Amino acid sequence: MDLHEVERLLEKYWQAETSLEEEQQLREFFATGQVPAALKGAADLFAFFQAEQGKTIGQNFEGAVTKQLKVRREGKLISMIGLQNVGRIAAGIVVVVAATFLIRQEIRKSYPKELQDTYTDPQMAFEETKRALQMISNSFGKAKKEASKMQMLNEAEKKIQSKSDSDKISI
Repeated sequence: MDLHEVERLLEKYWQAETSLEEEQQLREFFATGQVPAALKGAADLFAFFQAEQGKTIGQNFEGAVTKQLKVRREGKLISMIGLQNVGRIAAGIVVVVAATFLIRQEIRKSYPKELQDTYTDPQMAFEETKRALQMISNSFGKAKKEASKMQMLNEAEKKIQSKSDSDKISI
């Protein structure tokens, strides 16, 4: 087979357009060992395929695989994917806890401080409360006197209104 034909078949092979007969021709060409330097990479690939084709599975293959699976199940096998997920979850929790803490601190700053008792002696606090309530009572008494004056003005205004209404009707 000439070099031009081999290159044409290789181009079809790379495009996955060759038939089984054409692939067999390529295998036979590369098996001869007389390969130009330009096709050395393809020759190595076909040599690898030929070597792998000759390999077979041993009789104890299934037992060896089963044994390896059991060993992995019994031992602790931690994958990186599992660690990444745990890390992401932990980071999320840290962010939520930190945000909650900082928000609570800001809210506490905005509220006034809690009131504290000004008197330690209960009797003294009682007397001060009585005095404050007495002052409020006196203020209410004064307000009641002023309100009665307003009541008198309202009554006078009503009398004037009724007289003016009666004067209008008689004219």
